[in-house]
Amino acid sequence: MIQAYKTIYEGGEGEISEKKSRFIAHTAHVENEEEAMAFIEKIKKSYWDARHNCWAYSVGTKQPNLRCSDDGEPSGTAGKPMLEVIQGEQLFDTVIVVTRYFGGTLLGTGGLIRAYTKSTQEGIKNSQVIIKCLGQRIKIQCDYTTVGKIQYLIASNEIPVLGTDYTDVVTFDLIVSSDLVTQTEKQLIEATSAKIEIVKENFCYFAEIDGKIKIFE
Repeated sequence: MIQAYKTIYEGGEGEISEKKSRFIAHTAHVENEEEAMAFIEKIKKSYWDARHNCWAYSVGTKQPNLRCSDDGEPSGTAGKPMLEVIQGEQLFDTVIVVTRYFGGTLLGTGGLIRAYTKSTQEGIKNSQVIIKCLGQRIKIQCDYTTVGKIQYLIASNEIPVLGTDYTDVVTFDLIVSSDLVTQTEKQLIEATSAKIEIVKENFCYFAEIDGKIKIFE
């Protein structure tokens, strides 16, 4: 599992025109190649009357599966530049389909590459892109005398708080970036003179979306 990576959270749509040809890009987040192909087929069915539905995707993180298709356009003028945009934006688990409605004028190799590149960029621009970070959920249990110290350390280190439970003791539910877990644990113990109970839970990815932390189990 890698520490952090960019992906599309909510897909978008972008369109450009080039010499009366329309290039319509659709983007989506996918978890595997089956989902990627299903999305491609969905767009093809929706735009069945278009001359071309070119596509590219990057699935996986450590060694992503990279595939693309020119769908009848001259070799290397559509799928490859689309895939290069995905890789250039460092996006993973992402699929993009660009539909072309031919406008009657040939664009040439350079024109096609520019059009598919630009439309792909437009689709990404209109998508919600997030950074998923690998973290570990940690629960801290303490008495009320140490709450202030813990709150100060949490705020100073900008550690996301998923919840706080106040009963006879106080329980903080945190998500800590995996590369900072050991450091954070040490700081907590030192700051409270070890008067806390720390329970480490599962590793998972998390991201800040619209000002809130979302956990991806």
